[in-house]
Amino acid sequence: MTTWTRQELDSLGAAEELEITTARRDGSLRRTPIWVVRLGDDLYVRSYRGADGAWYRRTTDQAGARINAAGIERDVAVDHAPEATLPAVDDAYRSKYARYADDYLPPMLAAPAVDTTLRLRPAD
Repeated sequence: MTTWTRQELDSLGAAEELEITTARRDGSLRRTPIWVVRLGDDLYVRSYRGADGAWYRRTTDQAGARINAAGIERDVAVDHAPEATLPAVDDAYRSKYARYADDYLPPMLAAPAVDTTLRLRPAD
């Protein structure tokens, strides 16, 4: 299994957001900026719009996507975050994105978004 390098974890974890690229049904590509948090040696993302988020639906349907941030571009596989990690992921979002506490952060901590939490893994 491929793992993140320390430099990738540091850079992607510190990025304000990453761009996730998914393929539409017609094969065209869609790029969407999303927030990313690091928890130990893992990177997590979630959908602001919950399961209705187009990038989320395509990513889970295709079991992966391509990400780009901080000069790093990688194909990734995804899996749903273990339920036991969700409180720590919430805390990581609160810490990293605290300056958005009045606007964008509350929906990212609400059940519809939390239920879409994905762990990113470098694709083999």
